[in-house]
Amino acid sequence: MANLIERMNGMNIKMINFSKSIINPKNEKIMKKILLLGVIIICAITLHAQPGTISLNLDAGYTFHDKVDFDAAYTDVQAAFRYGGGIEYFAGFNKSITLKYHRMDTYFPLYTQAGVRINPENDYKGSVNYILLGGNTYFGDMDAKASPYGGLGLGVGVIGINDNTATKFAWDARLGVKIKTASVVSLKLEAYMQSIISTFGSDVWVSAGGYAYAVPDYATLWQFGFTGILCFDFKR
Repeated sequence: MANLIERMNGMNIKMINFSKSIINPKNEKIMKKILLLGVIIICAITLHAQPGTISLNLDAGYTFHDKVDFDAAYTDVQAAFRYGGGIEYFAGFNKSITLKYHRMDTYFPLYTQAGVRINPENDYKGSVNYILLGGNTYFGDMDAKASPYGGLGLGVGVIGINDNTATKFAWDARLGVKIKTASVVSLKLEAYMQSIISTFGSDVWVSAGGYAYAVPDYATLWQFGFTGILCFDFKR
C-alpha cells in the first residue's frame, strides 16, 4: 500500500508539472505574434517576388486519435473533424510557399498506465491548433490535370484546455494530389502528419558518483489524417 501511495504521489507531481507546462494564458499573446509575423513574411515574399499564382485554400478533414504518454499517466486525444485555411504562393509552377491555420475540437481523457480513468467526470474538452509556414513541391508537367505533391511545414501548435492555451513547437509533413479544372477552382486530396512537442516536468538521474541531475521529460503528439482542400487560384 505504501508503494502504491508513493507511485500515486509521483504521478500527481508529474501531472501538476504537465499542467503548468501546457496551460499558460500568456501563450495566447505569443500565438498572435507568431501568426502576425507569418502573415507579414508571406505578404512580403508575395509583393517582392516575380509574378505567379496566389491560391486561397479552404480545407476540411478528419484526424485520428493519438495516445500521449506522461510516464505514470497518459491521455488519448480523441479523433475529430479538422478544418482551416491558408494562403499558398507559387513563384513557379512546381514550387510554393504556404501559410496555414488548422483547428480541431476534441477531448483529452486521462488514464493511469493501468488503464484506470483519472478524470471520469471531466473529459477536459479543448482544441488542437496549428499555425505553420512551409512549402510544397509539385511533380509532373505544368499542363497536367492532376499534380502529385509533397511538403513540409514548421511553426507552432496551440493546445487549448478549459479556456487556457499553451503554445509549443510543431511541424507537419504531407503528401497529396492537386486536381485542376478549367476555372480558378481546383481540389486537393491530402494525407498529413502533424506533431506537437512539449516538455512536462523532469526526471532525476543519479550518476555513479552520487550526483543527481534533473532531466526534462518530453511528450509528443502525433496526429495523422486525411483532408480535402478547395483551392481558389488567382494569377498575379
